[in-house]
Amino acid sequence: KFAMVAPDVQIDDGKGTILISSEEGETEANNHRKLSDFGIRNGTRLQADDFLQDYTLLINVLHSEDLEKDVEFEVVGDTPENVGPKPSEPTSKNITNGSDDGAQPSTSTGKIT
Repeated sequence: KFAMVAPDVQIDDGKGTILISSEEGETEANNHRKLSDFGIRNGTRLQADDFLQDYTLLINVLHSEDLEKDVEFEVVGDTPENVGPKPSEPTSKNITNGSDDGAQPSTSTGKIT
């Protein structure tokens, strides 16, 4: 849902409990466990880092009984196309004679004496 490539997810409680690791095999034992097995409840915050894309998400876990049938979770807030690393802005500088100091070519038509 968050377009992460290699996420590391930990409980944001200062203890550093890692739920998902980008290191292969490091947290495979967690795959079958429920969030409640880790003490994650309504109001718990998770921190998800994707070092390959250089961005971090803070995820607030909120319990809801109002989800549609067969829906396990819902992302509320920024949509996936609005999360993740910001694309680098194109640089458009007006360069004159190898200089990018903003100087423009002369437009005078008078004689040089």
